[in-house]
Amino acid sequence: MDLGEVNHQRIKTNGIWLHVVEKGSGPLVLLLHGFPEFWYSWRHQITFLANHGYHAVAPDLRGYGDSDSPLSPNSYSVLHLAGDLVGLLDYFGEQQAFVVGHDWGAVIGWHLSLFRPDRLKGLIAISVPYFPRDPVAKPIEFFTGNFGDEFYISQFQEPGRAERAFARYDYLTVMKKFLMINKTDPLVAPSGMEIIDYLQTPAVLPPWITEEELQVYADKFEESGFTGPLNYYRAMDLNWELSAPWQGAKVTVPTKYIVGDKEIGFDTYGTREYVQGDTFKGLVPDLEVVILEGGHHFIHEERAHEVSQEILTFLQKLSVD
Repeated sequence: MDLGEVNHQRIKTNGIWLHVVEKGSGPLVLLLHGFPEFWYSWRHQITFLANHGYHAVAPDLRGYGDSDSPLSPNSYSVLHLAGDLVGLLDYFGEQQAFVVGHDWGAVIGWHLSLFRPDRLKGLIAISVPYFPRDPVAKPIEFFTGNFGDEFYISQFQEPGRAERAFARYDYLTVMKKFLMINKTDPLVAPSGMEIIDYLQTPAVLPPWITEEELQVYADKFEESGFTGPLNYYRAMDLNWELSAPWQGAKVTVPTKYIVGDKEIGFDTYGTREYVQGDTFKGLVPDLEVVILEGGHHFIHEERAHEVSQEILTFLQKLSVD
């Protein structure tokens, strides 16, 4: 895929340096990637949005790509991540921006909407819906209690464990195992097996990604490693503690939620009922839900044009309102 001319720069924000890629001029759209990706995840949307009159900015989130990667998992809380983005808005001189987030990028978008709704014109969350904070159970206790010790998030908790498991494979294989996930059940390995061993390596690539594109991911993670990205999971209980003041708070920012019906756990987690039901709408009152038939987890790449169109129609609607 030809990105054309994009501008790379490193920006000091919240005490660290973030690498960002930008293209176009107009209203600011922040594109937030998930695990295990980096700015390149948005290669389709960057050019699309720039061509339609928007300033597309895709950072490598802290711990990823060419951005700084603090060592401590405690430096990866949602407050740190939201602070990084507020600093980016300030750098670009924008009081408000549209935010588009996938996977962990969606989690950050939801929390930025909670913490600083004054800085968002609108939010598009992809794959991960907003789940309210459990007033009693911490996340890891909840996940392990429901899915066991071999659930991927449970396995990711111990520093070094997943890194050692990933290191048994070359980086291209690790990327293929994650980006090609087509499982719809929760990611739980059999007893005694690491999740990376459990994930399959596809023999044939799907039409939406090339070997060359996968190699771009592999080369970048070979440079940056996986500890920063895994630290997001290791800060989940800390997030629970720090977000207590927002217990029961609603997301008031206008929001579009996009998900594929083959998303991991979409039916087995009860996600379908949740996102189509009254509870989600009650927590996010200004909400539009879009379910794309046949779409998997990395839907912004798998169904790039459809997702780009869904983003654009939402931005245009809010620009008119």
